[in-house]
Amino acid sequence: MAMAFKMATTGMWVTDECKNSFMEMKWKKVHRFIVFKIDEESKLVTVDKVGGPGEGYDDLAASLPGDDCRYAVFDFDFVTVDNCRKSKIFFIAWAPTASRIRAKILYATSKDGLRRVLDGISYEVQATDPTEMGIEVIRDRAK
Repeated sequence: MAMAFKMATTGMWVTDECKNSFMEMKWKKVHRFIVFKIDEESKLVTVDKVGGPGEGYDDLAASLPGDDCRYAVFDFDFVTVDNCRKSKIFFIAWAPTASRIRAKILYATSKDGLRRVLDGISYEVQATDPTEMGIEVIRDRAK
């Protein structure tokens, strides 16, 4: 079985698994979140972890390493002031202070390429520590 890849800027390649997992989350609601990582040797953006529909934002936050960068998408369900159920997809660029400078640069320069492949993101959050991406931040942005 041949794998197809989409070229991101900076020479990174986004695997089909990334796009397919995102589409399953967006349309079928089978995932609550997806964490992506860059394999520096192969230059591939791959799926690192997938959170099932029963998992929540705390599970996503717990799956992000304290010393390495990641990208994540989170499907946030909420009820508007008009009592309408809505869903917004958040893209999170996670670059903790303890991560290597090289990793921070790699993730920063590759982010737009991955975002172009993931069609349907409503909001973006950049975080260097958990307080910058707390559920309150997500709630405030989704209003």
